[in-house]
Amino acid sequence: MKSLIVAGTASGVGKTTVALGMIAALSRRGLRVQPFKVGPDYIDPTYHTAVAGRTCRNLDSWMLPHEVLVALYARATTDCDVAIVEGVMGLHDGRTGHGEAGSTAEIARLIGAPVILVVDAAKSARSVAAVAFGFQQLDPAVHVAGVILNNVASACHEEAIAEPLLREVGLPVLGSLPRNGSWRFDERHLGLVPTPERALKGEAIDRLVEAVQDRFGLDRLLAIGAQGCPVAPAPDPLFPERQGGRVVRIAVARDAAFNFYYQDNLDLLSAHGAELLEFSPLVDERLPPGTAGVYLGGGFPELFARDLARNLPLIAELRCAAAAGMPIYAECGGLMYLGQGLIDADNEYHDMVGAIPDWSSLRMPRLTLGYRKVRARQDTPLLRRGEVVRGHEFHYSVLDRQPPRDNAAYDVLGKQSRREGYSSGNLLASYVHLHCGSSPSLAPRLVDRCAAGETAQRPQFEASASRSDWTGGAGMDERTFRVDRSSVAESRGSPPIRLARQSDRDDARLM
Repeated sequence: MKSLIVAGTASGVGKTTVALGMIAALSRRGLRVQPFKVGPDYIDPTYHTAVAGRTCRNLDSWMLPHEVLVALYARATTDCDVAIVEGVMGLHDGRTGHGEAGSTAEIARLIGAPVILVVDAAKSARSVAAVAFGFQQLDPAVHVAGVILNNVASACHEEAIAEPLLREVGLPVLGSLPRNGSWRFDERHLGLVPTPERALKGEAIDRLVEAVQDRFGLDRLLAIGAQGCPVAPAPDPLFPERQGGRVVRIAVARDAAFNFYYQDNLDLLSAHGAELLEFSPLVDERLPPGTAGVYLGGGFPELFARDLARNLPLIAELRCAAAAGMPIYAECGGLMYLGQGLIDADNEYHDMVGAIPDWSSLRMPRLTLGYRKVRARQDTPLLRRGEVVRGHEFHYSVLDRQPPRDNAAYDVLGKQSRREGYSSGNLLASYVHLHCGSSPSLAPRLVDRCAAGETAQRPQFEASASRSDWTGGAGMDERTFRVDRSSVAESRGSPPIRLARQSDRDDARLM
C-alpha cells in the first residue's frame, strides 16, 4: 500500500485543491484511494469523500493517543491501493508553537509516510528553494520528498523555480497548477462549504483532474508513495475482538443542517452493537422505528433554522424523547437545535426543540476555535463524573448564558477555565466535539446507556392540529421548554430581533 501526505507551507496555499485533484485523478485510474485529513476538520473530508467514493477519515494526534491513531489508520487502509493524507495549516504547525503535537509533521512520522510540500509560487522564484529547504531541514525525521507548485504563471516561471530547487535543495517539482485555475470552490467562514449542503460541481472536478493528469507526475508520485516506512500498529485498543450479538438502534441526524461526524465514531458505535439509522431533522417527521438513542452531530443549523422550526412533528417527538429519558447526545449544531430557540445572523428568532433551557445566537457572532480538555462534572451517557477527555471546539454562535452549575456537562480545563455544555439525566449536549478514539469507554458506554433504556416505553404522542396539545408533551409544560418570545426580543437590545412568524409553525401539523 502506498501513502502520501500533501502538506502546505501555510494555510491557503492550495493543499486541499492539490489533494482533491490527486484523489480524484488516482481514483479515475481505477485505484482504491483512501483519503484522510489531519486535524479535527469536518468540511474538507466531505470533498475527499465525494471524489474518492470512500469515506475520508480524520487523523488527529492531539485528540487521539498515538497508538490509537496508528491502529485506526492501519484499519482504514487494509483494502486500499493508496492513502492520500491532506495536512493541516503548515507542515510543522501544531496545537501550539512550542512543539509538533497535532501537526502534519507528527502524523508523517507516526504513519511513516513521505511528504509532498505544496508551495504558493505566486510572485516568487528562487526563494521557493529557500522556503522548501527550511521545511526539509527543520525536522530531518520527516521525509519531504518533493514539491508541488500552485499559482504558477507560466512554463518559464515554473522552470525558474524548479531548477534552483533541484540543484540547491535536491527536491524535484512533482507537479504544478496554474494561476487562475477554473476549479474554484465555494467558501464560508474559515473553509469550504460542506458538500452535503451544496453539491460538488462535477465540471470543476473534471477541470481539476484534467490539470492534474497533464501537469503532475502521477506515476512518480506513486513510486514515492511506495517508499514509506509504515509503523506496525499495536493491537487494536478500541474495537471488540468479536462483534455481533445485541443490536441497539441509534438515530443519527444527517442532512444539509447536520453532517459533522467522525467516521471512526460511527464505526465504533456500530462495532459495540449499535445499528445506526439516519434521519433528517429537516424533512423527517418521526425518528426511525425502534430508536433507543439519538446522536445529533454538528453542522450549520442556523442556515436552516426556519425549516427546522417548521418540522413540528419531529420537534415534538424529540421533546418527548428527552422528557422520557431516551439517551440523546448532541454536539455543537445539535446543542443549538436542542435549545429553546436560535437567533440567526439576520436577527430572527426561531423556536427549536426546547429540551435545553437556553438559546443560541449568531446576532453578534464570535469565533470560538481550538482544542479543549474537559472534565465531566457529572455522570453522562458518555463519561463518568471526573473523567477527562480531549476534544475540539469551532463555532460562531454563543449561548445566552453559561450553563447552571447543576446542569453543566464539563469543566473546560486550562488557563481560561469555564463551565461548558448541558447535561441532565440521559441528555448530553455540548459545543465540544469528541472523538470516540480518545477514550475506549466512550462508544460502548453510549451504546450501553441506549440498551439500558431500550425496554422502557417509547414516548408517544397523538397527532393534533393545535399547538397547545403538543407544546407541553410528556408532562412538561410550556415553562419547562419554551422561552418567552417577547422576553427574547426585549433582552437582546439593539438592533431588535425579529420573531419568526408564528403562523409559519402553526401551519405545520402533526401527522
